Amino acid sequence: QAQLVESGGGLVQPGGSLRLSCATSRLKLAFTDYAMAWFRQAPGTEREFVATIFWSGDKTDYADSVKGRFTISRDNAKNMVYLQLDRLKPEDTAVYYCAAGLLYSRIRGDYDHWGQGTQVTVSS
Repeated sequence: QAQLVESGGGLVQPGGSLRLSCATSRLKLAFTDYAMAWFRQAPGTEREFVATIFWSGDKTDYADSVKGRFTISRDNAKNMVYLQLDRLKPEDTAVYYCAAGLLYSRIRGDYDHWGQGTQVTVSS
């Protein structure tokens, strides 16, 4: 059973930063076979796309709402993916989920493996 474990969430003031990490293990294929992504879900809303990164790390895509503020990266030697969150806003408050899939995509259904999520709260 694939495991994706997120960490790094917490409470931060508006304008602050956080770095989320996702450790992966027991994926069916090699880590480099997967595109990796971050999604988020605020209470009462659908889970939405945040960012994705190609297996090689040389292509990334972001939701318009986070472009220029968030940065996705991956370390293929460590089977890890990261999300740097800068200039955080209260509307970024959500549970953030790491996901692995065989397609480089913004579509939730294209991702086969999911973590349990980590809470990010942006509030003064």
